[in-house]
Amino acid sequence: MRIVVNARFLLKDHLEGVGWFTKEVLQRLTSEHPAHEFIFLFDRPYDDAFRFNERIQAVLLLPPARHPLLWLWWFEVAVPFVLRKYRADIFLSFDGYCSLHSRVPTVMVTHDIAYKHLRKHTPAQSRWYSDLFVPRYLRRADRIVTVSEFSKQDILSHFSIEPAKIKVACNGVRDGFQPLHADEQAAVRAQYAAGQPYFFYIGSVHPRKNVHRLIAAFDQFKKNTAAPVKLLIGGRFAWQTGAVKTAFETAQHQQDIHFLGYISDTELTRLTGAALALTYVSLFEGFGVPILEAMHCHTPVITSNTSSMPEVAGDAALLVNPTDVAGIAAAMQQLYEDEALRNKLIFRGNLQKIQFSWRKATDVIWESMLELAGE
Repeated sequence: MRIVVNARFLLKDHLEGVGWFTKEVLQRLTSEHPAHEFIFLFDRPYDDAFRFNERIQAVLLLPPARHPLLWLWWFEVAVPFVLRKYRADIFLSFDGYCSLHSRVPTVMVTHDIAYKHLRKHTPAQSRWYSDLFVPRYLRRADRIVTVSEFSKQDILSHFSIEPAKIKVACNGVRDGFQPLHADEQAAVRAQYAAGQPYFFYIGSVHPRKNVHRLIAAFDQFKKNTAAPVKLLIGGRFAWQTGAVKTAFETAQHQQDIHFLGYISDTELTRLTGAALALTYVSLFEGFGVPILEAMHCHTPVITSNTSSMPEVAGDAALLVNPTDVAGIAAAMQQLYEDEALRNKLIFRGNLQKIQFSWRKATDVIWESMLELAGE
C-alpha cells in the first residue's frame, strides 16, 4: 500500500496530545510494515527526526494550516492534489480532519468532539469551522478511530454515523514514566517544591482544564489542614486564562502555588514520579493521558468523574465532581492524610494501566487500513 499521512502535528519541541499519538503510532507502523510506502505531509518546515527511517518520504505542503480558512485550503485543495499525484491507496489523518474532495479511502483519528461540550471555551472561528465541517468529515471518513469508548458513544450520540465504522483504540505512555526511588523523589521536591510534598497538574493552563477550580480547591485544602504541601502547575498558558489568573491572585496561599510553564519530557517524568498525587480535574477529556502516566510512575490520582476520565482511571483514582471545589479539596485532604489509600490506588493503577498501550493503538489503526485495502 501507498499510505499518505497527515503528519502536521509532528512539531519538534512542541509535541502535545495529538502530536504524541501521531509520533508513537507512526514509529511503530513504519518500522513494522517495511513493505508499504509511507508519505508524510507537513504544513511547515519539518524536523528530519520525524522521518523515522529512510523509506519514508516527507512532503512540505503549504500553507501552514493553523487558521480555519487555511485548514479549508490545506484539506480541500492541497491534500487532494497530493493524494492524486502520489496515487495514494490510503489517507491516514490523525487530527480529526480529512478531505471531502478526495475519494481515496480514509482512516481518520478523532480524539474527541470537545467543541460540542465546551462552547464558550472554544474560539469562535474554530467553533464555526467545527460546526460546519466535523460532521462532514465524520461522514466522509471510511473508518474512524477514537481513543475511548466514551468518545465513540459521544460521537454516535451527536451524529448519524454507522457504529461499525468507529473503532476504539487508546493512548499509551511514552518511555521514561516509571517509579522513582525515594532519593530521586527527594531531589525533585528539593528542586521544585522547597523540599515539600506537592500536588501536580500537567496540561494547558486553560479554564477547560479547570485549573482555576484546582487552585481554589488547593487554597481551601491549605486552609483546612495547614499542611506543608505545594501545588505545581505544569504547562503553557493558553487563551482565556483570566479565570486562572484571578483564582491565583485571590488565593491566600499563592506562595505555595507555582506555575512551571513548559516542561521538558525528562522533567515531566521526574515531576510526575515525585508527586504526592496527580490532580487532573479537567472538565472534559477524550482520554486523559496524564492519568495513565501517573499510574506508570506509581503516583496516586485525583481526577474528574466526567467524560472519559472514569474509563481511564477505573477504580485506581479518587473521582470528584470537577465543578465542586470543596469536593476536590476534600479529596486532596483524604489522599494527604491516608497513606494506606495512596498505596491502594497505586496497586490498582498497576492493574488498570495494562489495558492501555501504544501497541493496541497501532494495531487498531493498522487493522482499519487493512479492512479498507480489502474492500
